[in-house]
Formats: sequence, C-alpha cells, structure tokens
Amino acid sequence: MSAKPSLIKRIFSLIWKTINGIRKVILNLIFFGLIAIIVVALSAEEEIVIENQSALMLNLAGTIVDQKRHVDPIEAVFKQSKGNDPEGEMLLSDIIYVIDSAIQDPRINTIVINMQHLRSAGISKMTTIGDALNKFKQAGKSVVAFGNYYEQNQYFLASYADTIYLNNKGAVSLEGLSSYRLFYKSALEKLNVSTHVFRVGTFKSAVEPFIRDDMSAPAKEASQALLGDIWQSYESIVATNRNIAPDNIVLSPNRYLTELDSVSGDSAQLAIKLNWVDELASDESFRLAMVEKVGADSDGDNFKQVSFTEYYNAVKPLPALIEKDSVGIIVAKGNILNGTQQAGQIGGESTSALLRKARFDEKVKAVVLRIDSPGGSAFASEKIRQEVIALKQAGKPVVVSMGSLAASGGYWISASADYIYATPTTLTGSIGIFGMFATFENVLSNWGIHSDGVSTSDWAGISATRALDPNVAAVVQRHIEHGYQEFISLVAKERNMSLDQVDRIAQGRVWSGTRAVELGLVDAIGDMDSAIAKAAEMAQIEVFDTKVIEQELTAEQEFVQQMLASVATYLPEASSQSPVLNQMLGEWQTVVDEFSMFDDPKGMYLYCENCNL
Repeated sequence: MSAKPSLIKRIFSLIWKTINGIRKVILNLIFFGLIAIIVVALSAEEEIVIENQSALMLNLAGTIVDQKRHVDPIEAVFKQSKGNDPEGEMLLSDIIYVIDSAIQDPRINTIVINMQHLRSAGISKMTTIGDALNKFKQAGKSVVAFGNYYEQNQYFLASYADTIYLNNKGAVSLEGLSSYRLFYKSALEKLNVSTHVFRVGTFKSAVEPFIRDDMSAPAKEASQALLGDIWQSYESIVATNRNIAPDNIVLSPNRYLTELDSVSGDSAQLAIKLNWVDELASDESFRLAMVEKVGADSDGDNFKQVSFTEYYNAVKPLPALIEKDSVGIIVAKGNILNGTQQAGQIGGESTSALLRKARFDEKVKAVVLRIDSPGGSAFASEKIRQEVIALKQAGKPVVVSMGSLAASGGYWISASADYIYATPTTLTGSIGIFGMFATFENVLSNWGIHSDGVSTSDWAGISATRALDPNVAAVVQRHIEHGYQEFISLVAKERNMSLDQVDRIAQGRVWSGTRAVELGLVDAIGDMDSAIAKAAEMAQIEVFDTKVIEQELTAEQEFVQQMLASVATYLPEASSQSPVLNQMLGEWQTVVDEFSMFDDPKGMYLYCENCNL
C-alpha cells in the first residue's frame, strides 16, 4: 500500500497552505501598516524647544560603557525607562559629545548632574566625564549636582560640581575600595569534581577560586598595591575638587562615630560638616533654587531644562554627505571569545573583521583601537593582534586607547600598536597565561557510573568522564609555559625591553595606568581625544573626521530599531527589581560569566582576575 497521501488530500493541503500564506501576508501588512501610521503620527510631534539660559539635565543611569551590548530591539523597548533605566547602558562617547555641545551652546548655562539611577561607571570613565565638566566650567558656565543619596562612584562625579545639593534626609557613603572573590575549592571537592589547572605567573591568580579556599599571599600583595594606586587617584581628585584633606574622605569607624555623634546622628548634617556637600534641600527646595538660578519654564511649574536624551537628539551630528579622510575608531569591549560575537563582547572573528574593514577603507588613514577588556581566549587574542599587524603593514597607524581595563588578553591585542594611551586608573598588564578544565570521573563513580573502553592513543581517550593521564597533564603544562614565553617575548619585542625586564613586571601582575607608564608597558597617560590626535599626527592628516567602525545592522534591523525608538518615549516606565535582588543576581551572573568565557580551542587563557574592581 502506498504511503503517499491521496491526490485529493494533497490538493486540499495545497489549497490550505495557499490560503494560510495569503492570510499571514494580509495580517502582516495590516500590522506593519498600523505601526507605520503610529510612527508618522509621532514624528509629526512638535520639535523640542530649548529655551535660552536652560539647564541641561545630565541624567546618568545604568552602566556607562564604551560599547553597548547587543539587545533585541523589542526587548530594549519594553525595558525602556525614559532614559533612567538602572539596568540599561549609556555610551561614554554620547555623554562627552553632549557636554562638549553644551559648551558651545549659548542656550545652555548650567548642567545639573542627576545620578539617582547610576549603577556603575568606573573611575577611569568618570574622570573623562569630569574633565569634560571642567571644560564646561572654564567656559564660564556652572555645574550643579543633586541627589537623595551619593554612593562612592556617584560622589566622585558629583565632586566636579560647583555646588553639591543633598536631600536633607540623605547621606554620602564613602568606603574605599576592596577586592573579594568567591572560592569554590571545597564545593568542588564535595561534588567530587577534579579540577586540572595549568598556569605560569606568580600573580596569575585567575584560577585560585577553583584550587583554593582563600586568596594567596602573592595575590593579596598585588591586589593591595593595585587598590592603593586606584584609591590614591580617587582621593587626590576628590580632595582637590572639594578642597578638603584626603583623610576627611574615608573616616575610620571610631572617627565616623565621633563625628556622627557631634551632629546628633544626622548623616546629612555630617556631610555638610565635612564639606562633602554644599547645601541640603528637599526636591521642592532644589526646584525653587534652580528657578531662581535659570528661571521658570514656559509652564511655570519647573525650572528651564532639557533632558540628556532630548538634547542629544537635538544636537546629534548628521551623516556626512561627502566622506573625508578619517581616523577610524574600533571599540573592543568585553571578554575576548572565539568566533563571531555581538556588540558588547570581543570576537576573534568579528573584531578581526572590523579591523579588516578599516584596512580596506580608503578614507580611513589611521585607527584608534579602544580597549575595555579583561582578556579571555589566547587564540582569539592572537587573531585580533594579527589584524593589528596587517593594518600597520598597510601603512595605517594604530593607536590604542585603554579604557577602564586592558589586561591580559586585552594587553596582548594592545602590544603591537604604534602607541598606547591609558588613564591613571586603567587596569592593565596581567601578563600571564593559564589553562583549566574539569573531569567528573569521581562524581560519576559515586552514582555507580564508570567509563571504560579502548583507544588507539592516550590522546584519543581524553574525556571529561575519565581521570586525566599525568603524562597528558605534563604536555598541557608545557604548552602553557610556551604560551607564557610567547607573551613576554611579544611584549619584549614590541616595547623594546629585555625578556628579564618583562618577566619581572609580568608574572600575571596587574598594574594601574600610572604604574604601567613608569614600567614601559604604556607610552603615555591620555584619553580618547589624545589617542585620536596622535593617530592623525602619525598618519600626517590635519583635516579629518572620525568614523566609528562597528557591526552593521541589516536593513530590517535598522527599520525596527528606528521605528521602536520613536515610540519608546511614550511607553510607561519599566518596573525595577529591588537593589538587594539585583546585587544577588549580579553576583551569580559574574560567576556564570567567568565559566562561560572559557572557550579557547587549546584551553589557554589570557584573563585578568583582578579587573572587577
């Protein structure tokens, strides 16, 4: 009997598929037609009018980054919180562009910093913002900060303001820096998981959580020195900005208690006494003070102001009609992984493709590689470095601008650049290498499961279900040692140093940007502007544009992104989880991220364990 459906059944099936296909097309046309009508209606709204002598509201929220991670556009809209999303991201370059535009804008005479929803930024990025605020003040304009509560990162940026307002029931929390990690050795032993670790470098402690229950003495020594460098920079800048003694920034518990008792336990009054803030004010008092400073808006119920998002949309640059010679900017942000990665992570293939794109773009005469990475796969790092070499061989200078961190693999891809800039608080170095994997033979044995069989060689029998052959382990360790020699040889060649010189400052140790300059790992202290200027100088171009080279969206993705961006402002604010829950989830996410980044084909990693400060 034939297994084929009858002729009549096939005909009806074809008819149904045709009808169903037409139905889907009609529904899609109706749906996208309605969306188009909404977009047109919204785009017909009146333009935002910026009144003279307005205040620019620098509403900083979420995390400040060099490159936003890829987010599905629909998901992004439903997470939209009118520019104040504590789970979102803001581009550092956008913030600097807005401040620089306001310097030249006669309509803006004041910046109001509001950081209520700011979660994370890093001292390096906030110093860059602070430098831009100083330029704004040098133009004869004023900066004001207002907050209900200032945690340490928020206060660092607030210190650049001419006047800091604090809610009269608020507080300032200054605690210093710390470096603590979770250690899993005992947990892995209880689970009977066998962890095999291979490393080179006295200070290469990325694997310590898997083989110890505490931090080793060398790791503590290096971390303490690093924290000291970063905190000294924090203290120095805040003390200068606020004209206070450095020892008045973080108080000992005994002194804090004494000072707190002197103001009857009032944290806000303590902030006034120690000159941490200038004025105490409720929301209404602050509103009235700003009305007096810049005037009332047209409605008469608030002071004249424009939000960060509104102002950016009003002043953002239009695409150039005629391309000029340019300095290409490529951002390498996140863990270094193999293959093609979305924005927010560095891919051996995808980041190499961007460098290759710059190489074959005739208008790009030099490249600034902005790095913000703790490293990752050794193989992927080398693939990217090879493209840096190819750029240089094509006659295009490459200048590295290190952000908050450019360590281990992040330093590997920096080393061959023509010139390297770091900020004083950049975390860099971590020149070392390790390998690690786990086997589960004991776990399976506890459950009565055993692995047995035959193979043509010891290599073919390697498995996560079987114990690791000591001879195989010796070979892996030799590969790791060879990788370390390659790393220090690379640095010695590119930085014009001897192997012994590099080895003494390597061993996996992390350095601040300031120390890295002294040690010869970095050429100079500078920001993105310094790197762009240097790249143009090396390419011998005086008139030029900057061109961000990034992964391109498809036409469909661009349409959806622009369409949803138009309606996002009109959506209700997203609800947020409790800070405690967010902190707990963040801790677990960090652990998950640490495990997920181990994808090197040879099991060899250039990764900085101290870069989560």
